[in-house]
Amino acid sequence: MASKRVVSERIVVDPQILCGKPVIKGTRIPVYLILDLLAAGYSIERILEAYPSLNRDDIVAALAFAGSLARNGCMYPVSSRVLIFKKPW
Repeated sequence: MASKRVVSERIVVDPQILCGKPVIKGTRIPVYLILDLLAAGYSIERILEAYPSLNRDDIVAALAFAGSLARNGCMYPVSSRVLIFKKPW
């Protein structure tokens, strides 16, 4: 059975939480949710109001995680619409 992996000080991957999607440590808030909200135009302040268990450092960690993933992950085109992404963790 796979075990929990600490990806950064604030982000963990645990197969028992959201099927192993990266989440903010101590929460069930996935990193992708934070990134989606930022991409949709939400401000950091608005996200913090909506999710009081988060703090500014968690949001910065999500952005740093996305940057690391884009920099270090590998994407393989399978077709014109599908990519397979190899996780670096």
